[in-house]
Amino acid sequence: MKPKASKRIFDHSGSSFDRFLDEEGIRGEVEAVAIKRILAWQLENAMRKQQKTKQSMARELHTSRSQLDRLLDPQNVSISLDTITRVAKALGKRVIVRITDVSVERTRRTTPTRVRSQRAS
Repeated sequence: MKPKASKRIFDHSGSSFDRFLDEEGIRGEVEAVAIKRILAWQLENAMRKQQKTKQSMARELHTSRSQLDRLLDPQNVSISLDTITRVAKALGKRVIVRITDVSVERTRRTTPTRVRSQRAS
């Protein structure tokens, strides 16, 4: 006689994506890539609006185009704040970094957040 297969029903109503990432031990890495993707997208949009090519940006920053490509690569998270700040400044932008309590961020993120570009003052 064949054993009866049990059908388990999992209640996922109390879990969150953040909790899942924490349980998998990959939250920090996922957040770093997400931040870098947003940053690269914002810088590319600013370059497009100002009609700046990668080559002209690299020249203005006194760096190579391959270094600029690494900065604009959404998967490459090993870029220094100094480099990010220099690129933002070259585009007439500024970088704003904010550190918040984890518990505050989790309770505030009940709705999707929007990312806005900051103009230099």
